[in-house]
Amino acid sequence: MDKNTPVSAKPAPVTGIRRFGPATKHSVFGLQATLKTESAFRQEVCGFFLLTPLALWLGESNVDRVLLIAPLFLVLLVELLNSAIESAVDRWGNEYNDFTKAAKDAGSAAVFISLLLVVFTWFMLLVLPLF
Repeated sequence: MDKNTPVSAKPAPVTGIRRFGPATKHSVFGLQATLKTESAFRQEVCGFFLLTPLALWLGESNVDRVLLIAPLFLVLLVELLNSAIESAVDRWGNEYNDFTKAAKDAGSAAVFISLLLVVFTWFMLLVLPLF
């Protein structure tokens, strides 16, 4: 979405169980937009699809498998939030601002920590038991 795209009138809120359909539609649109515009997210999705089958194969129990795969989901979740922060901040302009830098750096740090969690979890479950 371009920051110069005009903002249209806000539709009336949908509540209750009827909200599930529109919420799902907006979620799919968000995933599509992020896949289209964010190369880091595309790389992390590729990593997710490469590592998930490996986790299913290497995990010795269902608990191990969940512990290996859950941080992969977390990386995608944090990257989506980081992309949302960056889009919201960029909406206000591209000129340098210390608050903008701090927000973007914090989002980047969150992604980095989620990636460290993947490395830590995989190391603890797959490498450390070998010693």
